[in-house]
This record gives sequence, C-alpha cells and structure tokens, in this order.
Amino acid sequence: MKKIICKKEYDTETATLIKKVTVGYYGDPAGYEESLYQTPEGLYFVYVNGGEQSPYSHEEITRLAKTKVNEWIENH
Repeated sequence: MKKIICKKEYDTETATLIKKVTVGYYGDPAGYEESLYQTPEGLYFVYVNGGEQSPYSHEEITRLAKTKVNEWIENH
C-alpha cells in the first residue's frame, strides 16, 4: 500500500518492515495485523489491516514520530 501524507510518501513495498503483529488467524473476521515500517528516508509508519469485525476493517497507513517508535515496539 502507498499513501502520501504531508507531501511524504509512505509505501509498504519500498520501506523496511521492523515489526509485525498478527492477532487471530487468516480469514478471522475479528483478526488484524499491525506492521511498523521505516522508509528509506528514515520516516516511520504503521500499516494496519483486518477483518470486518476488527478494529481495522480496512487497510490504512499512519505516520509515527521517531520519539514514539520504541514505545510502539514495547507495547506490541
């Protein structure tokens, strides 16, 4: 997935995956995935996607401040 936020590109195809968390199983309507990525420019973002009954019923990218990366990793 690719998204432009504040004129910066966040792309799961070109970024490096740092950590991925999976809840549930493939096809689980309440299951979801949260993935932390770093762009080649050093920016961080979280990609989420899940089943229709999950907190993430559609795929989305949100940016993450460098100061919040360690907190995200520790809490996931």
